[in-house]
Amino acid sequence: MKKNKSADMDRLGQDFQMVRKEISKFLLGQSRVIDLTLTSVLAGGHALLVGLPGLGKTRLVNTIGQVLGLGAKRIQCTPDLMPADILGSEVLHQDGKGGRNFRFVKGPVFAQLLMADEINRASPRTQSALLEAMQEKRVTISGHSHDLPKPFHVLATQNPLEQEGTYPLPEAQRDRFLMQIDVGYPSAEDEKKMVLETTGADDQKPKVLFSAEQLMSLQQQIKDMPVGEKVLERTIKLTTSLRPSDQPNELTSHIEWGPGPRASQTLIATAKAHAFLEGRPAPVVEDIDYLAIPVLKHRMAVTLSARADGRDAESLIKRALQAI
Repeated sequence: MKKNKSADMDRLGQDFQMVRKEISKFLLGQSRVIDLTLTSVLAGGHALLVGLPGLGKTRLVNTIGQVLGLGAKRIQCTPDLMPADILGSEVLHQDGKGGRNFRFVKGPVFAQLLMADEINRASPRTQSALLEAMQEKRVTISGHSHDLPKPFHVLATQNPLEQEGTYPLPEAQRDRFLMQIDVGYPSAEDEKKMVLETTGADDQKPKVLFSAEQLMSLQQQIKDMPVGEKVLERTIKLTTSLRPSDQPNELTSHIEWGPGPRASQTLIATAKAHAFLEGRPAPVVEDIDYLAIPVLKHRMAVTLSARADGRDAESLIKRALQAI
């Protein structure tokens, strides 16, 4: 039985490497962003892509949905977007006999891959409408629960908060995202290739190389991966070292609130997924170090005095990694 599972995972692993290569064709110069986004999906969760407009965030999400063969829908978030515009609502329906009853009309959240474009342009009320969907994989309308399709992933894009017309995501909302992935500028060489490929007459489309059933099978096998004691120990040491304490040290004195137990769970889950992506049978310590910043930085806040001194969550996580 173990040999069969191992052979099945090897086969899926080979297929998924083709997925990785296909996506890379359509987003040049963003290999780390692609790897982190795929890691989030393989771990069965959601990802928040943060970057300035025009850096390919929307293109990445669209490409992933097509290559993985997922039923995808898109929401363009605006200040006037209402919760019912995302979740759906009950409408009065009249049948052929003149009878009237309420019928639930599903919103775009009923998709295997939901793209929430510029999520921080939506009002806090609308942002909160996604909380139950992202955590419980269902929505409740008028007291009735409706299960979402399987698998269900939210890949949201966000402009930096210093941009006009944006609303900061609340802590509870940010915590629902496995990772916050920063999307930066490509290199000059990659940008040159990108311009040439996207302004020509040949407009290629991504190939469908996977299916929702294959993805769910792979996600379950990744969950069954073993975790070594060293990996678990480094994870716990890292997350606990970033929490305020009654006896603050040079590191924790700069932290207002730190990552909770869910952060430790997420680090292990994403480390398993990243190990698979790199062709390893189990996660190693290097996976934890690679994922620490995107997994933890949106789950903590630094003090005002620390910010005044130029410190941020990313720099404190780096110090914590060096200290342990």
